[in-house]
Amino acid sequence: MTTNSLSENETQSHTRINTSLLSKPEMVFIHWFVSRAPDWVTPDILTAIGFAGTLLTFIGYCLTLIDARFLWLASIGLVINWFGDSTDGNMARFRHIERPRYGYFLDHLVDSVSMILIIIGIGISPYVQFNIALLALVAYMLLSIFVYLDTAVNKTFQLSYGGLGPTEGRLIIILANSLMLVTGNKAFTFKLGTFTLFDLIAIILTIVLLIFFVTMTIKRLRYLAKLEPEINYRSKTEEDHTDQ
Repeated sequence: MTTNSLSENETQSHTRINTSLLSKPEMVFIHWFVSRAPDWVTPDILTAIGFAGTLLTFIGYCLTLIDARFLWLASIGLVINWFGDSTDGNMARFRHIERPRYGYFLDHLVDSVSMILIIIGIGISPYVQFNIALLALVAYMLLSIFVYLDTAVNKTFQLSYGGLGPTEGRLIIILANSLMLVTGNKAFTFKLGTFTLFDLIAIILTIVLLIFFVTMTIKRLRYLAKLEPEINYRSKTEEDHTDQ
């Protein structure tokens, strides 16, 4: 990102859109917490707590190579990650201590690194093939790139698609972890090869993310094209010569 791609005015004026299934109860808890948290709990501390949850999840998935019960550690890490990631920006807004450029840069940088670590951890675990995990990571990063560009160009920060946002994504992973502990690593054989249940879940999520990315990109390009219609170069040149 260049220094001119996102001005302070743009970060201050963009509209946050969150229509996820759990957004209302989530915001009730967030508002309750930020209004009661002690002064020493700062947005940066909450960001650090969220990233600590990421590291815990990554370690938990890696340790499943030793014992499947470490899936609980990965799930606890996801809950901690949700807590820090969901409250840091809201804390800043509640206390009116926003730092638009600093907060935007730090929050999304940490989010990106966190998702890379979580998905790589899933790929290292014995439950999802590493190449499938990487495909899921590519799909997630493509959608993230769209969101960041849309925030800069269209001044809208879309937090959810089709009723699904980061919170629902974490919940799906936690439910998959719990299901793994109950059912074990069941495998299914198809013409394309053998896949575990969690391979299939990862593939479905990857397809969903790619569908969101493609459809939203096309929709946004059409909208921007109407705002800035293409000008015929030859007609414009002839018009300029006529004016001279």
